[in-house]
This record gives sequence, C-alpha cells and structure tokens, in this order.
Amino acid sequence: MIDGVTLRRSREGDLPVVVQVVGEAALFSRPELKVERVSYPVMTPPAAVGVLESIYWKPEFRYEIVAIEVLRPIRQFTIRRNETTDVAPLAEAIKGTRRVDTVAHRDQRNAVCLRDVAYRIHAHMVPAAHADKPASAYRDQLRRRVRRGACFQRPYLGTREFSAEFGWPDDTVGRQHDLHEDIGIMLHSIHRDGGGGSPRMEWFSARVQAGVLYVPQRGMELALPGGGV
Repeated sequence: MIDGVTLRRSREGDLPVVVQVVGEAALFSRPELKVERVSYPVMTPPAAVGVLESIYWKPEFRYEIVAIEVLRPIRQFTIRRNETTDVAPLAEAIKGTRRVDTVAHRDQRNAVCLRDVAYRIHAHMVPAAHADKPASAYRDQLRRRVRRGACFQRPYLGTREFSAEFGWPDDTVGRQHDLHEDIGIMLHSIHRDGGGGSPRMEWFSARVQAGVLYVPQRGMELALPGGGV
C-alpha cells in the first residue's frame, strides 16, 4: 500500500516484492527523439525489469512491474557520448564473426540525463507454464539475493555506464510527494515471441502521481513512425 492506495495483487493474492535502487546518473531514452538522447524524468518499466533480471533471473518466471516510486528530486545534466552507427546483429556478435570498427563509425551525440537518482520498484514474479515451483519460492530467492547483494551482472540505469546499487527498501528515504507529471507514451513491455523473430512492444500513457508511476497490467501495441512495430 502506498499512501492509502493498495497496489495490484498477483493472481494468487500476493503483494508485489520491493527492491530499491540508487545511482549517480541514469538515462531512460525517449523513443520519439532520434538524434539526441533525452531521458524520461523517471525510470521506465523495461529498465526496472532489467535491474531485477540482473539480480535474479530464471526462464521459469517473468517480472511484471506494478509501480515505481521516485525517491529523489528530478535533476538533469547534459553530456556528450560516443556512439557507433554500425551495430552487428546479435547472432554475428555471439559468434564473433563480425568486427565493428567503432573509430570509423563513431558518432558523438548529446544526452540529457538524470543525476543522483533513487527508485523503489514494486513487481510481481509471474511463473511460466513450465515452472516447477510456486511464485513464493522465486520471491524468497529474490529477497535472499537482494539482502546478500548478489547479482548475475551489475545492474544499470538505462545505459551500462550508469551502474546502480540495489538493496532492501529503506523507509528513511522520502518520496517526492509533490511530483505530478504527465510523461506521455512510455514503453510498457517487450515480448520476444513475435512472428519472424521481431519483438512485440506494448506502450501505455504514463503519469506520475505524488511521486509514483503506476504501471497497468497490460499496455497497447502501437505502430511507431519510421518502421516500428
């Protein structure tokens, strides 16, 4: 429950698990801006899923984000980042059959990022059809890993150079109750079961209310300009 609002429960009637993350910087790029990188003012649900999967992941379940609390004031800064315009397909990158010349294809872009961020992630762990354990077993394992500080890889906030620290929720960190903002269309989730190997993307109209981004259970599949889904 957040300020008297009961969060969405799982099918079994359980409350979501909670993980707190902090970082010196973050970049959650808005998809409608093609040239410069401009961050959303808050963490996106797929970024939250990425943080949780870095801590604990198994093919027997998936994460369903319920809400994201903004724990620190929104502060922005601008940097110039080196990117490459030549990206190898994933299959070739895994095999190591293609070399990417980052010097020849280097491109400098400005990025509007977030500084000194902290979030509290509320999520359900939804077992797959082939799962051999109940959801409670996976939740307990996640909690144990969070308490120990264990992770498969270092979590990051939107981009790998902005690493994140994670831990058990700290109630001494105050939420931004005065933060109310319509953010616009935000990526809800990515499903990699689409036909032809292309992922399906769901979107939703995001709004932060009293420092909390509430995420609906399902989004809408939208056709984006420029050859999107």
